[in-house]
Amino acid sequence: MTTVKHYKGPVRADGTPIELPKKVLRLQQTAKAKNKKPNRSRLGDFLIYSLLALVACAMAFPLVFAICSSLKPLDELFRFPPTLFPRQPTFDNFSDLLVTMGQSWVPFSRYISNTVFITVIGTFGNVIIGSLAAYVLAKYNFPLGKPFFNLVVTALMFNGYVTAIPNYLLMTKINIVDTYWAIVLPAVAAPMGMFLMKQFMEGLPMALIESAKIDGAKEMRIFWQIVMPNVKPAWLTMIIFSVQSLWNAKASTVIYSEAKKTLVYALQQIQAGGIARTGQAAAVTVVVMLVPIATFVLSQSQILETMATSGLKD
Repeated sequence: MTTVKHYKGPVRADGTPIELPKKVLRLQQTAKAKNKKPNRSRLGDFLIYSLLALVACAMAFPLVFAICSSLKPLDELFRFPPTLFPRQPTFDNFSDLLVTMGQSWVPFSRYISNTVFITVIGTFGNVIIGSLAAYVLAKYNFPLGKPFFNLVVTALMFNGYVTAIPNYLLMTKINIVDTYWAIVLPAVAAPMGMFLMKQFMEGLPMALIESAKIDGAKEMRIFWQIVMPNVKPAWLTMIIFSVQSLWNAKASTVIYSEAKKTLVYALQQIQAGGIARTGQAAAVTVVVMLVPIATFVLSQSQILETMATSGLKD
């Protein structure tokens, strides 16, 4: 009878070792590697967390400074050297802002409703149109598909200031200047969303879509119930960028009627009121950045969770 020293695997009744399949051995080695503690010293951990803390403080400083400035009375805003935290915090800047907004001949609720309408419709259209176009480009081969995608990538290279005049001439031709659609349509056609969605959708296995077709699912059902849930990080990221862009859009060059102007335009007119409105200007900064930050905070947990749990591969 033969025996094997230092062998810790399964053995037969006579003591001979049982040869395991290579796949099982690889799984055992992977499990042992995961159970190993990271080879890192306490000093290394301290340096890493210190660096992360410094980066977090640098990123949070503008937000903290804006909020603290909005809570300072007027004399503290002009104090030198300036202080970060208010010594006598007050909400007078926000109350004065409400009083000033109430003196506008256009109800301030109209500015808010204009901005909300533009943001919701533009974001929804950007996500839907970009996702549908990306699905076709990523999963189907058709004539001129690659040249069209190359055109989309080329459009990413141009800044909004470069395309402002061509966009205005196009809007004039189709008679949408001084309407909400002068802001909504360019947002819906933004190339960044389609590019991002296509890159995510290319990671989905085609076998998943083909199996759904075998089960009798139509294209739109596959798109809504299979494709979109698996690219959730992409369209949540699109929502964050789109909301940030549309909520902060002044659009003063394409909208002339005062009743159709956006909230940011009205708030910036208050900011331009001079030294006496410095406190209101600080409050305006907080109001303008409130919605994009809230959208990011509400979406980031879903993005991280979906990124961690997804990972389909062929």
